[in-house]
Amino acid sequence: MTELRDIALLVLACTIPVAALAVWGMRRLTMRTITVNVVVMALVPVAVILAGVVGSSGFMFTTELEHTLIVCGVAAAVTVPTAVVLGRRLAAGTIWEREANQRERDVEASRRELVAWISHDLRTPLAGVRAMSEALEDGLVTGPQATADYAGRIRREAERLSIMVEDLFELSRVTAGALNLTLEAVALDEVVDEVVLGARGPAELRGVRVESRPAAMPALALASDQELARVVRNLVANAVRHTPADGTVVVATGQEGGEVYLRVDDRCGGIPLTDLPRVFDVAFRGTDPARAATSGQTGEPAGAGLGLAIARSLVEAQSGRIEVINHDGGCRFEVRLPAAQIA
Repeated sequence: MTELRDIALLVLACTIPVAALAVWGMRRLTMRTITVNVVVMALVPVAVILAGVVGSSGFMFTTELEHTLIVCGVAAAVTVPTAVVLGRRLAAGTIWEREANQRERDVEASRRELVAWISHDLRTPLAGVRAMSEALEDGLVTGPQATADYAGRIRREAERLSIMVEDLFELSRVTAGALNLTLEAVALDEVVDEVVLGARGPAELRGVRVESRPAAMPALALASDQELARVVRNLVANAVRHTPADGTVVVATGQEGGEVYLRVDDRCGGIPLTDLPRVFDVAFRGTDPARAATSGQTGEPAGAGLGLAIARSLVEAQSGRIEVINHDGGCRFEVRLPAAQIA
């Protein structure tokens, strides 16, 4: 018993300093990579066992000690690669978790920003409708012309509210994955012609011209007719909104390889480079007060800032992509979709 106690004390005397050194090393490595920490943790038990065996042998090189050294060496050779692989997987998982958390924070920030913008934009037309309806109710507005004018203004405010609600509904459908699109061959030029025809009236009131430049050959996109028309309407409306009077909005189509493209060029004066990556974000209106506060020459509020976000979501839902660049004194929004294969 005395001999066993002495051996135990000797082993403790040898292993405790090794363990203490390992703890000190781990504290110093807290700022290192996860892989390094995992390798060190894997080697600590091997080092402690080796120290205990050396201590129990009385620091005498014996056959048993030689065998133990071989076993510990093999264990370390197997443990280190395993620890490296495990550490890298843990590091990758940590990075993925950080990115997921960052995405979640970005989505939450975007949601709060959207709620703030929508609350502000809804309050303005609602206040106008309330004030004008109270004026009519209290008899403050007299005469057929004045009454018709107030009724027309109430109708326009109601239309704005309707558009905002429709945009919110559309965005919620897209983000919730509730879209079930049936992709088919769609004549892009026909969609553009219809949208341009409908946009020319409101554009002329702003002094803006809208022109279409169809492709030399019919451009057939593999898309959903209704959703593609919504994308074109949103892009053209955005271009008209930010083009000054006497400016021209050009909508061009074409085909390159296995893709068809739609380009909408405006004369907005360009977007700051810092804002370009965020143009399609929900409720983003830019840092330029002139673009964020008003649109065109009418001073009409720019809306909820959902049109471009909806356009991007609809394009991506049709296996396409959309981007914006500064081009020729304005902006160019370009949509690319897979071309339909005609048998």
